[in-house]
Amino acid sequence: MQFPTGTGIYNSERKKHKMKISELMEKMIDFSEGDQHDICHFLKVWGYARTIGETEGLDPETQRILEAAAIVHDIACPLGRRKYGHADGKHQEIEGYPLAKEFLQGTGLGEQQIERVAWLVGHHHTLTGVEGMDYQILLEADYLVNAGEQNLSRKNIRNMYEKVFRTATGKRLLKSIYGI
Repeated sequence: MQFPTGTGIYNSERKKHKMKISELMEKMIDFSEGDQHDICHFLKVWGYARTIGETEGLDPETQRILEAAAIVHDIACPLGRRKYGHADGKHQEIEGYPLAKEFLQGTGLGEQQIERVAWLVGHHHTLTGVEGMDYQILLEADYLVNAGEQNLSRKNIRNMYEKVFRTATGKRLLKSIYGI
């Protein structure tokens, strides 16, 4: 699959450039081809992920990986809608891992960073076996957005608060946003 290169700083002449998060954001917006829901969704997830990560005191590299993963976490949604007629979580994980790896080539992220981001994309709907604060925070940030977009029940939200949310910041945000 060819990914759009646009005219931004991530074009082929600047491959060695260490891409800023804002430039990765622009690349993902281009990739989204005007799908307002997808763009707004990943912008909101990124905002929550950034807030939670910074408040929880992540080290700079983990924060960068987290923010990159938040931006590309739903990269497989357009493909899922075309291929399966929907973009359910399991297909997002299966299709998202290789798409994220390809998409992140030439962004200035190292191979280990790309692998971690792609791995997070490939697990962002798996609520068990959570390894790492970047993974935990991505789950929380995505749920904070999904709960509102999908109008999830108070029971569902409370269950997630009790069984999945682990960060103090994520818990505070969930309580504040959804009044639990």
